[in-house]
Parts: sequence; structure tokens; C-alpha cells
Amino acid sequence: MEFLLIFLVLSNLLILGSSRLGLYIRLVAVQGIAVSVLLLVAQPVEQRSWHLIAVVVLTMLIKGAVFPWVFFRAIQRGQVSREMNPYIGFNLSLFIGLAGWCAALWLGSRLSLPNGIVPDSLIPCGMFTVLVGLLLLITRRIAITQVLGYLVMENGIFVFAAAIEGQQPLLVELGILLDVFAAVFIMVITLFQIDREIHDIHLDSSKLVELKD
Repeated sequence: MEFLLIFLVLSNLLILGSSRLGLYIRLVAVQGIAVSVLLLVAQPVEQRSWHLIAVVVLTMLIKGAVFPWVFFRAIQRGQVSREMNPYIGFNLSLFIGLAGWCAALWLGSRLSLPNGIVPDSLIPCGMFTVLVGLLLLITRRIAITQVLGYLVMENGIFVFAAAIEGQQPLLVELGILLDVFAAVFIMVITLFQIDREIHDIHLDSSKLVELKD
């Protein structure tokens, strides 16, 4: 579990400091697999129910295979490979990320988990991942990157779920996963519609305010 949490922190920092969309997609996909496994290993063997295993497998398939395929198809169609001219530069984004990780560690040390099984770094890691997702949403210009930021933020929510998974019913977990699946596909469909209408799938999202009937 500690290895998975370390990977999440390092991958988040790498996402903040890089401009390559292909790297974003791969890291977010592996993050999705990692948080899926985290849901499983956070629980004792005797508490690993069939519905937990089903959620883990379904999440791994969607986040690790379906979403990456859709996003790679989108960037190939739009012939875009990098995030250009973000609102906040990559070096500054990385610095903010490091500061956010320190803040998450401080705040997480003041919160107690519902059980003593999971490591203390679980909550800070979840907070930090949500923060990175929010940074991508508000500091990047390309619409595809913002969709990936939404997925990173959702990965952070899954890290929180790892701490309390045994207390959540199956329908709630599947409902969250279905919401994510539907939201991402609506966003991707919107991107393809933009590409069809104005041939700019890597549209600067700030230009959306200029759209008219």
C-alpha cells in the first residue's frame, strides 16, 4: 500500500511538471489501476467481499483501458501532443504541488481514520491527488487536459474511499463509478463535437466564452 501511495504522489508531481499529453494519459491510466488495487489491499483479507472485487476489476478496466483508448484517439484526431501556454507555468505548478503536499501532510496528521488498518499517509495522498486534479482543471488551457484533471481529482476521491470502503454499500460505489464514466464520455463527445464544428479539438477552453448561436 505504501508503494502505491508513493507512486500516486510522484505521478501527480510528474503530471504537474510535464506538458506531454501522452504522458498525462498514461499516468492517469496507471493511477486509475493503482487506486483500484488500493481499494482492495486497504481491507483485511477476511473483509474482501465479492462486491469489492467486482468494483476493483470494473474500475481497472474502465480507467486502465477504456479511458486511455478514448483519449489517445482524441489527441491523434486533433493532432495535438502538448499542453501549451497554461495559465500557470509548469515550474510554478510543480512548486504549488510541493506546497500542497506539505499542506496535505499537515492537515492529514490532524485527522483520524475510521480504522487503524490503513497507513496514516492515505488521507494526505487523497487530499493531494484531489488538489492536483483541481490545479489541472483551473490552470490548463487545453480541454483534453482539463478532462484528465477531472479524472485525477476522482482518483483522489477513490483514495479516500479506500479508508472507509467496508462501510459503503455496493450500489453507492457503482453509482460513483457510473457517474464518472458518464461524465467523461459526455466531455469527450463534446470535444469531438467541437472538432467537427470548428476543427479545433485542442481548443483553448478560454475561447468558449466567445461562442455564439
